[in-house]
Parts: sequence; C-alpha cells; structure tokens
Amino acid sequence: MLAISFQSISKAYSSPKGPPGTTFLAVDSVSLGIEEGEFFGLLGPNGAGKTTMISMLAGLTRPSSGSASVLGHDVQKDYAAARRKLGVVPQELVFDPFFNVREALRIQSGYFGVKNNDAWIDELLESLGLADKADANMRQLSGGMKRRVLVAQALVHKPPVIVLDEPTAGVDVELRQTLWQFIAKLNKQGHTVLLTTHYLEEAEALCGRIAMLKSGRIVALDHTSTLLKAASSNVLRFKVDGELPPALAAQARVTGRIVQFPAHDALEIEHFLAAVRESGLVAQDVEIRKADLEDVFLDVMQKHAGTVSAIGVAS
Repeated sequence: MLAISFQSISKAYSSPKGPPGTTFLAVDSVSLGIEEGEFFGLLGPNGAGKTTMISMLAGLTRPSSGSASVLGHDVQKDYAAARRKLGVVPQELVFDPFFNVREALRIQSGYFGVKNNDAWIDELLESLGLADKADANMRQLSGGMKRRVLVAQALVHKPPVIVLDEPTAGVDVELRQTLWQFIAKLNKQGHTVLLTTHYLEEAEALCGRIAMLKSGRIVALDHTSTLLKAASSNVLRFKVDGELPPALAAQARVTGRIVQFPAHDALEIEHFLAAVRESGLVAQDVEIRKADLEDVFLDVMQKHAGTVSAIGVAS
C-alpha cells in the first residue's frame, strides 16, 4: 500500500487575466506514489504547485479532477480516516494566541480523539527544544519557536505520514539541525515523510527520492543519487572582484562574488578561466566540485523554461 497517492490530480483556478471563464491549472494531471517509510522531496520554484498539492492531500482544497489518498484512504471520500493518518506542518505561522504551548498541544490532541497524551507531548517538547517554553503563551514566542510548535502540533497524534511544507523557512540553523535530527529519527522508525523546501542541500541530504515540479507538472522524478549521477558536468567555482562581460555572465551562475560554470572537461575549465583573464578580472579561490542538487535543479528548470500552466476557457 502506498503511503501517499496522487492519481491524475488537477486543480484549476479562475485566471485574473483573460476573458471571463478563463482558468489556469495550478496542478496539471499529476500522478505520484510515495511508498511507506520513504523520505520524499517535492521541489519546485514558487508557484509550481507544491503547496496546492499538499492542500489537496490534507483535504483543505478540493481537486478539480483526479484523487489523492493517504494509506489507502481517499482524502475526499474518507476524510476523517485520511486526516488521522496525516500530520501537516504548513508554511504559514498559524497559532492560537489564547493558550500556552502545552495547552495548544493538548487541544490539538483532542481534535484527533487522543487522550492522556502528556508523555508524548513531553517528548515532543524536549526533542524540539521547547521544554523551557511549555508554559509560555504562544504570543510571547519568536517566529522560530512558533514554527517548532507547528511541528509539534503536526506530530502530536503520532501520524504515520508526515508532510513538511517549507518547515525551516526563515528559521535559525539550530532549529534546522534539531528538526532534522528528530524527523530523521521518526523516518527510521517507519514514518513516511514528504518534504518541500527551498534549501536544496537539505533535500539532497535527507530525501531518498525527489520529484521536481514546474508550472503544476512533474518534470523530473527519480532517486536522489540517480539525479546527481545524471548531472552533465562538474562545476568550476571561483570568486571575482568585478562584473563578468555579459556574454560570459550568461553562461554562469553568479551569486555576489561567487561565479560558477558547468565544466565538462579540463579544456572547458581552461576556456572559462582564460576568458575571465581576458576580461581583466582575476579568478580567486578556484575549485572544481561535483554537481550538487542545486545544479541539477537549475538545469531541469532551464530545460523546461518554456513550460507554462495550461490555460483554457471553462466549459
């Protein structure tokens, strides 16, 4: 049995552009199966459809066509059973300002009919670095602490399937390390994890398989190791003080002073370095590295740069 299954699922919204009745597909006929016990990554640029897919899985958004299920329970036809099997950490910081942390977790337990849950709540508080905040009102917590509470709320009923939608967005390194240690431990115990993140080094380190979305469609799906092996080249990386000529910059990935070029062989490496010298710049801290998931991601997105959301007139 699949832990998560999307069957030809689509979600259409009214388009703010175009004539009345025009729609665009936020998710376009996606079929995807995630096995029990997997740590699966769902990656894509902003607007690719990741959060829409999660919203449909959680029963918060009704699909325009197709279906989704959690451990065999259809999220529309058997919502209560599907939701009990699922723990979702949303992107948004949503909290009740009238309760302290422990009270919020007890109330969340009650939503799932779980009683006498204090031992597990204590373990969550300790594992997520919230033990000293247990009696603090939610309004008093920092953004990072509120996000820790969201994680605890998603896990309070011990769901076998965990969905993390950008769980470490805008939080400190300490929380990221604490969270991943705890989630990796749960995954080893058999919990299925679906992760969306813009921190691609996290996805590379944690996820056994990855799907990449572009404009609501899956444009890459494979084991992480296979995606990395399929990378077309190594990467030449160095720093420069100054701007590259436009023709050279068009072939590079530039982040501040750091310049990176895809490099297939020694001849291509020398070609790029010679071009930099001819432009009057000096390459500093030169290194050659293996392509990482960010390189693969950018390559896949570039290959599908012409992909757009399907647009049509509703019948």
